[in-house]
Amino acid sequence: MRLYRWRVRRTWGHTVAVAVVAAVFVVPLVALVTGSLRVPGLPPPRTLELIPDPATLDGYRDAFSLSPLARSMVNSLVVAAVFVPLAVVSASWAGFAIALSRERLRRRLIALALLLMMVPATALWLTRFVIFKIFGMVDTFWPLIVPALLGGSPLAVLLYAYAFGRIPDDLYDAARLEGLSPIRIWRRVAMPLVRATTVAVAMLAFLSTWANFIDPLLYLNTERRFTAPLTLRYLEQLGPTNWPVLLAGAAAVTGPAVLVFLLAQRFFLQEERGVGWLGR
Repeated sequence: MRLYRWRVRRTWGHTVAVAVVAAVFVVPLVALVTGSLRVPGLPPPRTLELIPDPATLDGYRDAFSLSPLARSMVNSLVVAAVFVPLAVVSASWAGFAIALSRERLRRRLIALALLLMMVPATALWLTRFVIFKIFGMVDTFWPLIVPALLGGSPLAVLLYAYAFGRIPDDLYDAARLEGLSPIRIWRRVAMPLVRATTVAVAMLAFLSTWANFIDPLLYLNTERRFTAPLTLRYLEQLGPTNWPVLLAGAAAVTGPAVLVFLLAQRFFLQEERGVGWLGR
């Protein structure tokens, strides 16, 4: 009986914790959507409005007509479509190498990755800009894509190193006895067993590059190459009287990120239930 009560309390505790965390993220999103439905030209409301009166989609029309938001979102999708696969491959290669290294070397590599995570991004801006300027990559998408060759972030490498490290050594040994090369072991043995990590890394890579504002601000000069976060500056300069237009543009830019999160959440729920990817 005590064990049952403890389990019930634990379940309720998890439910309350999830509800609180969800509210922290959902409330600003609801405020964003409802604010974008206000009539353009009105200042921000003093209180939270669940349903504006009157509600209109004119803010979205003005957001796409007053700024090149559609083209900038396409640019962001192009960058993300190249960045995410490169980040997944490079991070998985680095994590795979760490997981198969000797214990002493593995510890040093993990410590190095942790140290790299503590380096502030501002310390790299000048050095990266000079390098890309020398190679003539400024005002192109290359400065936004090249960091994917380094795994995107040390966190992605560590996630893969941990996931590959949990795979039993017997599987690696059996693959070596079959004559598989390290690349084939990575592709045919290791990667199929860490699909959840791959989805998580891909989601983090997409969100990081989709919401990236500083790098496009540093490297892009031509308006037709601007990404979505950079184009939102146009709408911000309209002033407080066009607040619904800015919120409409922000909601349109937030949509793909929310969609990616929901797709990843669906995959994790299927994995937890033992269904697998797409029910397989």
